[in-house]
Amino acid sequence: QVQLVESGGGLVQAGGSLRLSCAASGRTFSGYAMGWFRQAPGKEREFVGGISWSGVTRYADSVKGRFTVSSDNAKNTVYLQMNSLKPEDTAVYYCAGRSGGVLTAIAQYGDWGQGTQVTVSS
Repeated sequence: QVQLVESGGGLVQAGGSLRLSCAASGRTFSGYAMGWFRQAPGKEREFVGGISWSGVTRYADSVKGRFTVSSDNAKNTVYLQMNSLKPEDTAVYYCAGRSGGVLTAIAQYGDWGQGTQVTVSS
């Protein structure tokens, strides 16, 4: 059974930075893509960015140029570097995994972490 554990959330001022981590265990991760999603209060969960096993990345338009997804395959860990944070980035951030490439649809991901809260103050 796959386990995904996020860490690194917290409270930061607008314009600041945070780096989230997602550690994966429980299977062979070759060919496995990881996505980051977020859910703000009262809103639907949305795709933020993701990375394939081969390192191909994909981002939502709202975070392009500010967020970067990277991975350390040896550690089965994916990172979300968030710079120039805005109050509207406040949400619970989730990592999710799937076999194959990075897709943006929530339903395409079968493995999910428990989420980590990111709060950006103005």
